[in-house]
Amino acid sequence: TLRCLIMGPPGGGKGTLSSRLVKEFGLSHFSSGDALRGHIKDETDLGKQAKDFVDSGKLVPDELMVDMVLSHVGYVDEKTNKWLLDGFPRNVAQAQALDQKFELDIVINLDIPHEEIVERLRHRMVHLPSGRSYHALWNPPKVEGKDDETGEDLIVRDDDKPESVRDRLQIYEANTRPVLDYYLSKEKAVNFKGTESDVIWPVMREHIKVKFGL
Repeated sequence: TLRCLIMGPPGGGKGTLSSRLVKEFGLSHFSSGDALRGHIKDETDLGKQAKDFVDSGKLVPDELMVDMVLSHVGYVDEKTNKWLLDGFPRNVAQAQALDQKFELDIVINLDIPHEEIVERLRHRMVHLPSGRSYHALWNPPKVEGKDDETGEDLIVRDDDKPESVRDRLQIYEANTRPVLDYYLSKEKAVNFKGTESDVIWPVMREHIKVKFGL
């Protein structure tokens, strides 16, 4: 079995590393959002309840979210015991609920310096109509501040401005620190430190290979 959970701050490269884990170890990857969408699409009892909240613009209550994610994990687990869960649990109560049903093999925590993320996102520019994104340092547009295909203006989204990013990271830290501590105390969590996914990845891959004899 290779039941994994990945945790990491917004903008910390979790998406990139998740897709590499999936490819390298044949994991089935899903998030709490996938669970929510799946239940709504399949019109399950839980999905119908959730849809009422979503349609009225309200947050889906914690309890309902837990039930949906756990049943989704169960559904995936019946097909394969090699999976990667993302975006859940968000608090210790959820972590305990998950533990009661499934034995996690490893909790992967991305330990990325906050200022690195602030710096990364500060240079991101978007062409809103198409969703194309550029990065001033790594993937600059041909003409500064202009979209390659249309020549229209690029903008830095408010979400990517340093003060917004710092706020988001503080909230993330406050919410997930207890979850991380919980998994550390159970000796499940492994910290992977670094500023770049390309540097973190070989270390992570090697750790998993050695630990699980793959």
